[in-house]
Amino acid sequence: MTSETPLQYDDGYAPEIGVGPHPRPWPEDERYDPELLAGGDRRNVVDQYRYWRREAIVADLDTRRHDFHVAVENWGHDFNIGSVVRTANAFLARQIHIVGRRRWNRRGAMVTDRYQHVRHHPDTESLTAWAAAEGLPIIGIDNLPGAVPLERTELPRRCVLLFGQEGPGLTEEARKHAAMVCSIAQFGSTRSINAGAAAAIAMHAWVQRYAEIPAPGA
Repeated sequence: MTSETPLQYDDGYAPEIGVGPHPRPWPEDERYDPELLAGGDRRNVVDQYRYWRREAIVADLDTRRHDFHVAVENWGHDFNIGSVVRTANAFLARQIHIVGRRRWNRRGAMVTDRYQHVRHHPDTESLTAWAAAEGLPIIGIDNLPGAVPLERTELPRRCVLLFGQEGPGLTEEARKHAAMVCSIAQFGSTRSINAGAAAAIAMHAWVQRYAEIPAPGA
């Protein structure tokens, strides 16, 4: 199997993880990748997907993706985008939308973007038009004057959670197109939290409300 992107998770960035070659006889299932069975699977995937082809993993995830989308503005090549993408994979967002520059820093995503559907929009207007056609309200996440507390707000089940860049936050254009802007309660001396952390909090708020949480031991 050939790929333009690294097959394995570590690729020199982290200690070796995963499992070695699969003992024979190999499972007879088209979801399994012969190259991974022979050489081992060092990817950052849950045990359920060990030795599976990437396409098979994506297909399985597609059967149970959640109803929220994640969009992030990318006007200054923000290094936090990779962290947002990695979290969107963990919470199984339906799609990830990059608004602005097409190129973004993928290292923080730890190749989790390979298991997500990533869509590019050249500007906020393009994202807004797409969301309107899909019947999805855009919910901005930023601590702005007039924002409603996320902790006291019920997010729509079907929505786009829109995040700005580290530092400037949501652009004025994004604020204009958002159906609502939610703030995250803070109690310390800093005026803001990391953009990747804010995205994780917002996604988890959606998960707490709508996701089916497995029972302990299930």
